[in-house]
Amino acid sequence: MSIWLMLRRWVATQFGQLSSRNLALSLLAYAAISWLLLRLAGETALTHSLTDFVYYLFVTASTVGYGDMSPTTDLGKWVVSLFVIPGGLGLFAIGVSRIASLLLHYWKGGLMGKRSLKVKKHILVLGWNEQRTLSLLNMLLHEEQGRRDIVLCVRPEIENPMPGKIEFVRVVSFTDHQGMQRAGVTDADCIIVDNPEDDVTLSAALYCANQNPDAHLLAYFNDEALSQLLKQHCPNAECIPSVSIEMLAKAAVDPGSSELHHELLSTQKGMTQYSVIYPQDKPTTTIAPLFPLFKQQHDAILIAIDSGNGVELNPPLDRTVTPGDKLFYIADERVDDFNWQQLGEEHV
Repeated sequence: MSIWLMLRRWVATQFGQLSSRNLALSLLAYAAISWLLLRLAGETALTHSLTDFVYYLFVTASTVGYGDMSPTTDLGKWVVSLFVIPGGLGLFAIGVSRIASLLLHYWKGGLMGKRSLKVKKHILVLGWNEQRTLSLLNMLLHEEQGRRDIVLCVRPEIENPMPGKIEFVRVVSFTDHQGMQRAGVTDADCIIVDNPEDDVTLSAALYCANQNPDAHLLAYFNDEALSQLLKQHCPNAECIPSVSIEMLAKAAVDPGSSELHHELLSTQKGMTQYSVIYPQDKPTTTIAPLFPLFKQQHDAILIAIDSGNGVELNPPLDRTVTPGDKLFYIADERVDDFNWQQLGEEHV
């Protein structure tokens, strides 16, 4: 085997195994040797200024070759031909490939849910139910409209189902402290737990309640007994039971009920149920003046009130409404600017 082939293999091996530190040292050595050789060759125009020299090396190594700077002496041309260009091309290619590899690794890490997130006051969805979860995410995106980040945290080995729209984290278990911290469980504003297995939902909900007791915790159960068990340990948790049997029975007695219930829950079709907090700076009132205000000003129908003791559906007109009460209404879209001022004028 010739010395030239041995040298080529040695160079290829060494360059292929270059660490980031050794690559940086190689770049510095390449720049220093290039400057020294060009200086000895009498190329003062290329070496008298650090800015011009660095600019020339980058233009040459990247093969851009603007032509505004070039060697003028014969020896300088030999130096550039035999060392500056070959060495620069090799190091430049390795540097670009290393940067591209890091960027690809970073992007792939996010797609596979391996990256830690820096989010606060976000909606954290725990669990993967395929199409049901996708429908949930689409409704949340439509409802939130960018107000809060949405983070999906799952256990199966899948990729982010909605890249660019939601954040994604994969964990081994919903009780794994390190993995859940990557999803920002302690900083979440709302946590939704929905898994095919109720026991996983229960353990995840208990863990989240312990890590972030101030978050709005929602948990979906097929077994109502487990939802009652969660309520015993976490009174503030909102348990969502399966109502498929109830909807089936109601539709049998009152045909069309299932379609009505679906429309009230869907944020993308027809009239939908929303809620609003009665402002703290408004006077105590009753349902009577609020009902026409909702309908006349916003084409919305007031249907329920919650003063902290549970939801009261279809409250009487003389029902007292105090600041801080939650009012539920039906509208085509969420009303962001209720005209409470008119209510204040009527009380003057």
